Amino acid sequence: MNADTPAPEDQPDNLLAPIEFESPGRFTVLNPPAAEVRPDTWQPAPCQLGETAELQRFDNPDGARAQALALLLQARRSLCLYTPDLESWLYNHAVVQDACRAFLLGKPHNRLRILLRDSSKAVRNGHRLLTLARRLSSNLQIRKLHPDYPAEAIAFVVADDRGLLLRPEPDQYAGYALYNDPGRARLRQAQFDQAWDCSTLDPDLRSFLL
Repeated sequence: MNADTPAPEDQPDNLLAPIEFESPGRFTVLNPPAAEVRPDTWQPAPCQLGETAELQRFDNPDGARAQALALLLQARRSLCLYTPDLESWLYNHAVVQDACRAFLLGKPHNRLRILLRDSSKAVRNGHRLLTLARRLSSNLQIRKLHPDYPAEAIAFVVADDRGLLLRPEPDQYAGYALYNDPGRARLRQAQFDQAWDCSTLDPDLRSFLL
């Protein structure tokens, strides 16, 4: 034995003999499927302003949003919103803001008017259409119903001279939309114009928009 080689009794106890290792191969890792994420986008109803003749009924928020968005996207001259408080569930969304911006910038004479009963919630919580009104104040006007005006408690949208979305009870989602009914659209337009002529400038809105 070489003098430099330690005797067996002098070798460390943890020194083990080499072993052979064979890989069992590759394993497939099965992870649970990722939860489906529903994009926060709204899709307009597949109806054409000035063409679709059938009355379009809806009874839930998604239905109301689809019909309203279709009218906002297709209007080419005038939009009028008659609303209790700029209903956040229906109008306070980026896609609505974008549709209204595109409409207002489409032609110099395009006009969006909003007539509401109460602006306090929109001013307090913030609203995308109020933000848009600050930027495009010459074409987007917001006014408040006169407290003494005998206004009907409904909510509606008039698009150009033939599109109409109406919810007979503003605290409910149900309603209907029309895309080619000049007669009923003109009646609601006249109702809107009369109320607009008697409306007031809301101090809360004025201070917010300045």
